[in-house]
Formats: sequence, C-alpha cells, structure tokens
Amino acid sequence: MPLEVSEIVAALEPSATMAMAAKAKALKAAGKTVHDFSLGEPDFNTPEHICQAAIAAMKAGQTHYTPAAGIPELRAAVAKQYEKAHGLTYKPSQVVVSNGAKHSLHNVFTSVINPGDEVIIPAPYWVSYAELVKLCGGRPVIVETTQVSNFKLLPEQLRRALTKQSKMLLLCSPSNPTGTMYTPAELGALADIAIEADLAVLSDEIYERLIYGNHKFASFATVRPGLQERTILVNGVSKTYAMTGWRIGWTLAPEKISQAIADLQSQETSNPSSVSQYAALAAIEGSQDCVAEMLGEFAQRREFVRQRIASLPNVTCPEMAGAFYAFINIQAHLGRSFRGTRVDNSTQWCQTLLEQVSVATVMGSSFGAEGYARISFATSLSILEAGFDAIERFLKSPA
Repeated sequence: MPLEVSEIVAALEPSATMAMAAKAKALKAAGKTVHDFSLGEPDFNTPEHICQAAIAAMKAGQTHYTPAAGIPELRAAVAKQYEKAHGLTYKPSQVVVSNGAKHSLHNVFTSVINPGDEVIIPAPYWVSYAELVKLCGGRPVIVETTQVSNFKLLPEQLRRALTKQSKMLLLCSPSNPTGTMYTPAELGALADIAIEADLAVLSDEIYERLIYGNHKFASFATVRPGLQERTILVNGVSKTYAMTGWRIGWTLAPEKISQAIADLQSQETSNPSSVSQYAALAAIEGSQDCVAEMLGEFAQRREFVRQRIASLPNVTCPEMAGAFYAFINIQAHLGRSFRGTRVDNSTQWCQTLLEQVSVATVMGSSFGAEGYARISFATSLSILEAGFDAIERFLKSPA
C-alpha cells in the first residue's frame, strides 16, 4: 500500500505568511527588487550582548541536553520578569520553555484540548491558531469582529459563541494581524464571562513590549482575581529581542498544566536548543536598552505608515496600538481591474500587487478577514517609502 498523508495533516492550510514570504524570496532570487511587507520579523540583528552569551555558552560546553522544560535559570528568570512587570507570582516550575511561541501554542492545545472541544477565536486571527487547534482534534469557533470595534471581541459576541463544548478562549493582544490592543476594562469584561462560563483562557502576549503612544499593556491574568488558575500565558523572545531564528518561547500556567506540557515536550523535542536558552537568559537579565532602541525605531515607522495609509485613496486602517502591523481595508478596490487584471478578493489583490509593483503583503482572508491585507512595518524606512510609493501607484493605475 503506498504511503499517504494523514487526513488531519492533509486538511491543514499552509501558513499564508510563509507562502507570501517564499514568493517574495523567489522573486528576489531571480534578481527582482521586492518591497517585502509580508513577514512578522524584526529586521534588526539580535543585540550583540545576546549573541556573545550564546558564544560563551558554546565555549563553556553548554551544548548538551537540558531538562525538557528548559534550564532552571531561564525558567526562574521568566517567572521573575512576569512578577516584576505585572505583579504575577509564578514558580519556575510553572514555566515551560519551548522551541518558539508557536511550539508553546501547540503544546497548550495538545495538553488541554480534547477531541470535540471548542476554542473560541476572534477574527482576524493569526494564521496558525485555527490550524493548531485542528491538529489536536479541537474545533476552532471563529467569531468575526469588525473595524468599528477595532477588531476586538465584544462581550455579547463571546456570550453568543458559547456552547456546551466551549473549552477555551484565545486572545492575542496586541494583535497579529491588526496591531490593536484590548484595554484592561475590555479584558475584564471578557474575563467575567470566562469565569462565569468556566472557560480556560490562552493569552498570546508575544508583542507585550511593543506598545506605542499612551497605550498601556495589561496581561490577561491580572484583570480579575483568580484568573491565573484558568489562564495560560504564551510569550517569548522573538519579537522583543529580534530573536526569531533562535526559537525560544514559553508558557506560564497552573502547575498541573505546566507539568503536562513538560511531559509532552519530553516526548516531542526533548528540549529547546541549549545555546538559544542561554542567549534568551542574557536577553531577559541583561540591559533592556536594546528593546527601547528598537521600539523607538518601530514607533517612527508606525508614524510613517500611519501617514502614508491616510494618504492612500479609499484605504483605511484601525489604530496601531502595538506590534508592527497595519491591517488595511482594501474593500473599495475589489471588483476592479489593475492594468488588465481583475481583482475580486484579498488574495487576488495581494498577488496582483506583488506581480505588478513588487510589494509583498498578506491577504486578509488568511486571517479570517476578507477585504483586508496585512502590512508588516518591521523593515527599514527606505523600504517602507519605496513600497508605499509602489502601492500608491498600483491603486491609481488604470484598469
């Protein structure tokens, strides 16, 4: 009998962000200049003191297996960081370090969700959420939000989504792909319903250090007493410290869940990279000046992007409170042709934009929001300027 792909993997949707980035790279490899706004990856190099810590770890022989849940020093540092930043008390044993936040998410779903359990996910949502839920036999329940509410889940929407199978609410604030962020009051209103309905909550807080203007971040577990008992926090070093390739993320969870995640990880991957763990330790415990410097650059880019979007014909965007994304409304430009190519949906719009003016974005349909496109401003001002010039030419091009 010939080998065949399993039904559960065959049903998976490939990552749209990775697919668009691959197309952009293919064009670059062919010698074409591409303005790449597709990947959610800081363009900065990992700060030098973090790299030096990795070199020191290698020279010291820290190249062997570590405990499956991570080295004790890093687990303790993560717990200490959350106590200092948010007043949340976790024991190091409640921290599990994984191979990036995406792996952490997979661990959570696999450890908590049973086949048939429902996970409520507000849309727009990061492309991997629903697929990771499906992988463990769970059912993603997608709740559409609107630009009117800044793409935030409203309490009445959460109530309507509840069924007897509801197991978990998933939130990402600041959001990928929209860049919007819940206020403490908004989180509190959702928390009240989660407590009443006995829901678990997974809070993806990977962008918590990338906040702009007067906006204030609140960790979900802080907005009501007792929330830590039903909340799993996911975070990591990728976005804050420009360490996407190092693959270090973590969960903070109740003791029983953390132990289950550690046991699962011991069978899946043994442990995260030993060298990357020591680099992450240096990132957390070392000077945070690099974070402030990168945030300052992102803030300048955000303001530039805000102004350029405002000048585009018939394009709008919610306020970007955090992260490094603009989620632009392109609905006025669907159903028309661009230099002979008719565009009826966000996928066609993004593909035509890439083909005609060499700007790589990601279609909103992949995030559960047709009629939108995601722009990452995790790239230089010069590339942003050239890319927005090209987008403006594209939108004004004849049929």
